[in-house]
Amino acid sequence: HLISHKDEGGYRTFLKDLQTINPALRVIGLTATPYRLGHGLITEGDALFNDLIDPTSIEELVSKGYLAPLRSKGTDLKLSTEGVHKRGGEFIESELQAAVNTRSQNERIVREVIARGADRKSWLFFCTGVDHALTMRMVLEEHGINAACVLGETPKTEREKILERFKAGELRAITNANVLTTGFDYPDIDLIAMCRPTMSPGLYVQMAGRGMRPKSHCKDCLVLDFAGVIQTHGPIVNVNPPSKKGGNGTGVAPVKLCEQCQELVPLATRICPECGWEFPVPAPPKLKLHDDDIMGQDNRMEVRGWAWRRYTSASGKEMVTVTYYGRELGKSVTEYLCLLHGGYAAEKAVRTLMGMARNSGAVIGNPYDLDEVVEAMNSVPAPASISKLKDGKFDRVTARFWNDSKAS
Repeated sequence: HLISHKDEGGYRTFLKDLQTINPALRVIGLTATPYRLGHGLITEGDALFNDLIDPTSIEELVSKGYLAPLRSKGTDLKLSTEGVHKRGGEFIESELQAAVNTRSQNERIVREVIARGADRKSWLFFCTGVDHALTMRMVLEEHGINAACVLGETPKTEREKILERFKAGELRAITNANVLTTGFDYPDIDLIAMCRPTMSPGLYVQMAGRGMRPKSHCKDCLVLDFAGVIQTHGPIVNVNPPSKKGGNGTGVAPVKLCEQCQELVPLATRICPECGWEFPVPAPPKLKLHDDDIMGQDNRMEVRGWAWRRYTSASGKEMVTVTYYGRELGKSVTEYLCLLHGGYAAEKAVRTLMGMARNSGAVIGNPYDLDEVVEAMNSVPAPASISKLKDGKFDRVTARFWNDSKAS
């Protein structure tokens, strides 16, 4: 995220020099948040990165025990950003701090955290700025909570001592401003107080991610969202990437991805020409999402069976589909695997297929032989359940679960 999108800056100069030495140089970036405020996806426009590899999902990592789930509760206090201006797509810090950092609001936040976090041992507060972080620590101490504050200007040795005391249980709460969003790893954080409104989905994911390490004393981390970031950006498993502003009017026409078959189509397309999926009509921005649970809706569907078939789209492209039949009569979800489409869509489809084959015990020699795939997958047990997300009128399968807890 420190690499400029434009051909400028120290990192781009360094990479350009390496490419001069080795013209075949390839660059891979590793991130959980492949988007930037004011730009959109890091692959858009004249960017260094030109494709995304999506090897796993938060849901899968949680289901396999590599990440701890988050819980979110609606808070009595909702911090308002009314009248706060933006610069570069983000709230101006001085104005935001003036709006949020008031005695009455800080008191209400602390009282609510104490009430809701009585059984939680390690609290992390994300604040709007230095003054806010210092004030929040003071209010916590006034209410009998052992707390400390970490700032960018905090000397390294002092910061290390504070964090060690926090990890040792001597401090119950830490407040911070623009410091502990990245590079800070303490698995046993079990309560996060979001006191910083932000328009950056990347920052939102980074803040929430501090509570997703598996813990030694409990199963999850409680997120108290006073700042409304969940309503702004969506559940942590399905964050809304920022939109790209403006544009120079040149280059390739904007495209979008069909969520059913992963076909890239022109932005104005209403019906996917490959699988017939109808794109939902864009809705006007709403103040609040219908679902403000930080882990998303509980969209698990129990499965009684599945059916694999060959399918030919209206344009003549061949693929396979798998229909999952729910235990409730009439409940079913169909997933499209575009194994022969080439590019990222095919790579993703093959990864998905081979993961299902591995977990169900199917043997597939050639994932591009559609008849072999259909025969092999129809001969093995379906998953016990699937996880799905609503995309317009249709459901998108995000994970599959077998009885022995294997997931794909």
